[in-house]
Amino acid sequence: MKQPSLYDQVLDTVAGSSLPLPAPPRPSASVVLWRGRGPDLEVFWVQRAHSMPFMGGWHAFPGGGVSSRDAGYLPKGEPAGLDKAPEVAAMPEAVTDGVDLGPIMAPGVVTAALRELFEETGVLPGLEGGSIAGDRLAEMRRSLVAKEQTFGAALRELGVDLDASRLVYAGRWLTPPLGAVRFDNRFFLLEWPAEESLQPVADTREAAAGGWVRPAAAIRGWRRGQVITAPPILHILRVLQEDGAERGLARLHEPEEANLGAFRLVEFRPGVIVLPVRTPTLPPASFTNSYLLGTQSCVLVDPGSPHDREVDWLVSAVEAVHDRLGRQLREIWLTHHHPDHVGGAAQLRERLGVPIAAHHETAARLAGWMTVDRHIEDGEITQLGSDGREFTVRAIHTPGHARGHLSFLHEEFGSLLVGDVVAGFGTIVIDPPEGDMQQYIETLDLLVDLAPRTLFPGHGPTLLDALGKLREYREHRRWREDRVFQAWCRGLREPRAMLEEVYDDVPPQALPLAERQIQAHLDRLLTLGRLGDEDDRS
Repeated sequence: MKQPSLYDQVLDTVAGSSLPLPAPPRPSASVVLWRGRGPDLEVFWVQRAHSMPFMGGWHAFPGGGVSSRDAGYLPKGEPAGLDKAPEVAAMPEAVTDGVDLGPIMAPGVVTAALRELFEETGVLPGLEGGSIAGDRLAEMRRSLVAKEQTFGAALRELGVDLDASRLVYAGRWLTPPLGAVRFDNRFFLLEWPAEESLQPVADTREAAAGGWVRPAAAIRGWRRGQVITAPPILHILRVLQEDGAERGLARLHEPEEANLGAFRLVEFRPGVIVLPVRTPTLPPASFTNSYLLGTQSCVLVDPGSPHDREVDWLVSAVEAVHDRLGRQLREIWLTHHHPDHVGGAAQLRERLGVPIAAHHETAARLAGWMTVDRHIEDGEITQLGSDGREFTVRAIHTPGHARGHLSFLHEEFGSLLVGDVVAGFGTIVIDPPEGDMQQYIETLDLLVDLAPRTLFPGHGPTLLDALGKLREYREHRRWREDRVFQAWCRGLREPRAMLEEVYDDVPPQALPLAERQIQAHLDRLLTLGRLGDEDDRS
């Protein structure tokens, strides 16, 4: 391998230190309104507003996090089904990270479920039909969304005492370690026939749309790439479609069929399964997203963890995907050479008996460390489909962060695995000479022109507004470059001298990498001819 850059040295330092645990999950609750029986069964779901910081634009059931003020109000009664439910749903250690999740009915959970349901749909179970004027309910809903008063205070003002006994406990899911925030979510069913005087209407401040849908139609929309939603939503839809609300409770409580060995099945888009593994990576991230890509034959992208336990989990996931979903692993693909993206590749090559493929620049950087069996060329097309349906994946050379960086585009649905071109949180480091700011900006331009729909980054959560995020990254780099140029025009010539002006918004521990970013911008400005002759830099 070539002489390590500062970025490589930072990753080496992280590899020698203890890895931070994810933040404790926040308790949350969701309510699944349903009506009808058999083929006529429908559920009410919403498309979250694109501006929402968590899963903006995704389809979900009404719900949200428990507020510290929710414990101040206790509705009468309790949800049904708790006596038949396990204290904690069947969650392997890989999913819980060893966190003691505590009891199902944590303080404020039921209140949060009812409050979020009212805020998002206007529905209040236990409210006598016609007993409260519509304008008073509308004002209460507005004030709650605006956080002008607590749920309990608003109910006392209306003289209403809600009843939670109509709720039915329907399972518990912990969000995977993809982002800075995780939720320990409880789901509740609530039958809500058309005869109810209050009917759900999505709140336009928190939802882009909402309405009743048959589970089969919702699942078809997901399979066609028309909607994006989370695994618990898909699981609930499937159970309600196949078993109904009453007979399906056992499957909802312990969704074993949604497990892939040590992982829950996390497939936000068809054919893109995310398997987050703990890696020695750049904080604030502590996981790298590995992906199983394809619907018949499939490839494992970026198995980044060097830890034996994580490698064992990836092996079990590949085996489960084969046994349960009929997908056969054919290769391991690497987006680039950094250790937090390739750490487990050599072990998995031997254990799974499949070759490693990467860009020739990546292969050159890994020479002497691991064998790359095949080079992936820019524009190369691979078919990973099944049942006569195409699953066309195009490899795209996307240098900037690393010279041999590749991204992988599922062309039918616009799903783009971007490695370290974009992060779900944190930043992307451009460290010369391996990192090249000019190439990075050109990569962002290229991806904007391709107009993908969904970004699957190497670190952090899936990003639905792909174009918005790519443009945001591009504009941010140009903004930062303007600051570098202004510092140059004021007579500053060395990156270290520019730090205080250019990077006054980063913590002290990030300044060494920030200095390298400034160098990357200076190299680009020089290439563009904006700094004059190279001699002027001394």
